[in-house]
Amino acid sequence: MAIAKAERLMNLALCLLGTRRPLSKRELRDSIEAYVEAFGPGNGTTGSDDSFNRMFERDKDDLRELGLVIETVESLEGEIGYLARRDSNRLPPITLDAEEAAALGLAAKVWQQARLAGAASGALQKLRAAGLPEDVDPYGSHGALEPRIPVHEAAFEPLMLACRDRRPVAFDYRKATAAHPEQRHVEPWALECWRGHWYLAGWDRDRGAERVFRLSRITGKVRSRGGRYTAEVPDVVTVRETVASWAGEVADRSARIRLRAGAGYPLRAKATSVRELGDGWDELEIPYGHGLDAWLVEFGPDVVVLEPAELRADVVDRLRAVAKG
Repeated sequence: MAIAKAERLMNLALCLLGTRRPLSKRELRDSIEAYVEAFGPGNGTTGSDDSFNRMFERDKDDLRELGLVIETVESLEGEIGYLARRDSNRLPPITLDAEEAAALGLAAKVWQQARLAGAASGALQKLRAAGLPEDVDPYGSHGALEPRIPVHEAAFEPLMLACRDRRPVAFDYRKATAAHPEQRHVEPWALECWRGHWYLAGWDRDRGAERVFRLSRITGKVRSRGGRYTAEVPDVVTVRETVASWAGEVADRSARIRLRAGAGYPLRAKATSVRELGDGWDELEIPYGHGLDAWLVEFGPDVVVLEPAELRADVVDRLRAVAKG
């Protein structure tokens, strides 16, 4: 039924766009096959006329909601006709300068490793056909760096679609301190890439609170769930700020650690001081905030916490929990 309605609306739009003079309801009824099959020719019964009039008014309203400008014109004889002038329904020409075209080219390159690559390439081809300057190459090199956002996690695409469609999901998630995954029921809000990793922000139904999940820790398939969202989606979802606080980016203290030489470059980038200890080890002073213990655990035996004592104890507890699993 949806296909039949779409075809009927398309045929009505083509008739209104293709005519040079206003067409009456009777003429449109006789010209569109779907109307003829449903109600017969324009000289049908009163009942069929009423049914056609109701359907035609609904179709006309639907086309107007889709953006088609339909004019209503009354002839000298008092007959009402309809048409959609091409100049009233033509989009303005697309004009892009070199900087705007370069931005589109970079956006396409960013997504070349994801399923969106085909859509991005197709969009640029349509823009080229619609008037993108011929002397501008949106795929050309516009700098020494070529931006890419890696999308290797299988959970990315179903979560992206769930965020778009506002659809609850369920998946198995393994925390950094756990040996086995746990099932989570989440109302997804937004996806964001931070420091080479993708994160999902959403409402955790089991815990009744906002949570951020790292996609690389999702195991198995993402499963869709029926029903509507139970929590209000915030206007601004601060994924990066949340992850940064968990990773110790928001810190008012310092910690001293030993780091194996040639390892832990993200930690070295954060360090406020670095001192060589010899024997393949360095001593670093890094900002200390909530969640730093979980981040240090990811570096395994390459990191040894010297102080403070509570951070060292937290890291040891996490490592023991993983070893027991």
